[in-house]
Amino acid sequence: MPDSLIDLQQVGMTYVAASGPVEALADISLRVGAGEFVSLVGPSGCGKSTLLRIVAGLRPATKGVVNVTGRKVTRPIPDIGMVFQQPILLKWRSILQNVLLPAELAGRDANGLRKRALQLLDMAGLGGFAEKLPRELSGGMQQRAALCRALLLDPPLLLMDEPFGALDAMTRDDMALELLRIWGETAGARKTVLFVTHSIAEAVFLSDRVVVITPRPGRIAADIAIDLPRPRTVELRASEAFGRLSLDVFRTLTGRTEGSVAV
Repeated sequence: MPDSLIDLQQVGMTYVAASGPVEALADISLRVGAGEFVSLVGPSGCGKSTLLRIVAGLRPATKGVVNVTGRKVTRPIPDIGMVFQQPILLKWRSILQNVLLPAELAGRDANGLRKRALQLLDMAGLGGFAEKLPRELSGGMQQRAALCRALLLDPPLLLMDEPFGALDAMTRDDMALELLRIWGETAGARKTVLFVTHSIAEAVFLSDRVVVITPRPGRIAADIAIDLPRPRTVELRASEAFGRLSLDVFRTLTGRTEGSVAV
């Protein structure tokens, strides 16, 4: 594994609710190397999104140690990009102004980053839409803009929480390919990506590793290496290796063994 950018040691999370404590995560130990693309899959409510927020420093773990870039996480991390299920674009600002928003919030010179923002929009196929408002773009185009916004300050780490979950199947597939291209699949220096999804096929297609999380309290059931060649292509989905790996993840996730029948 490359040098670890994320290092979680026996991390746990327990919420305090009116009805009593709720254990969301238990004994999570995970290392993610620099430049790796790692997906988290698991049933709803297993703590995947909570784990992402713990890594970002947006929610403190109640147990264990969280290190990112070699430093203990005790507060929100500035040098990350986050992408959520909804693009969350400000409707009164142009697409370019939305992409430049992180610079303004960080006290950086937005005008000085305008060139980079336009380059990112070009990479995402949105070069002709910089001055459009969000309502003038499709859902997939808005999500591309959100990805450009997350990349503006060139963070070493991208945290993505079901970013394509609200899209139709065809747009979702297109966005997966777009993400790999922008991520730098064929380039030398890649971002580290921690990606939450409910889609096994999406996780296998995108990732270097797929981490399967159990029902609550979320624990790591398996950490499956995805030994498929890059760059990934649509044709790869039809391969025997892709099917085998998808089946491995499915069986780990559901507990169903060979020959079992869904009822």
